[in-house]
This record gives sequence, C-alpha cells and structure tokens, in this order.
Amino acid sequence: MKEVFESIKKFRELKSITRETMAAELGMSLSGYSKLERGEVDITLSKVQSIARILNVSLEQLLNFDASQIFNVSNNQQVQGLGSTADVINFYGDDYKEKYIKMLEREIERLRKIVGE
Repeated sequence: MKEVFESIKKFRELKSITRETMAAELGMSLSGYSKLERGEVDITLSKVQSIARILNVSLEQLLNFDASQIFNVSNNQQVQGLGSTADVINFYGDDYKEKYIKMLEREIERLRKIVGE
C-alpha cells in the first residue's frame, strides 16, 4: 500500500498540483491530505479513484506507477534527442493486478467491519 501513497505524491508533483489544491478537491483539510500522502491514514478505493480523477490519470496508472520509466534518462532515447520514441509503459501487468486485488480485498474487509458493527 505504501507504493500507492508514493505514486499519488509523485503524480501530484509531476503535474505541479499543490497539496492545498488536492485537499480542497477531495474535501479534506491540508493536514488530512498530507497524512494521506505519507500513508498515515487508511484510504478507500473510492478515495483513490477520486485522486486518480483529479490527477487526470487512470486508476491503473496510479496503482502501477514506476518512476524509473519516467526518470530513467539513460534508456529514454527521446530525451537524449536521438529522435526515436520512448518505451511504452505497460500499466496492465501482473504487478498491477496483484496490487488491485489486494486493495479490493482490504476494501471488502473494511466494509465488512462497518456492516458488522
């Protein structure tokens, strides 16, 4: 789950969106949103979907963010000016599916606790 919080922060920074803007869009306090980015609070799947919408990325991209695909300049020929296209990032791999299933399982467990109370 730590990776999801890190992905949120990285996408937010890449898109030059402030924590204040994210907090306002999500209807949260700034301190609450900051805790979210640090992974200090639980997050629901619906909240992750809202964050993905605000960041204008797919849920798959947010859950499977790989900074090395963006920041690995030595392997990115387009950045080097050689004129070829950059490697396509596969956001639909097994790693994503595993993360998504685990997130759904945690959401189910959270909802079961609420209903059972």
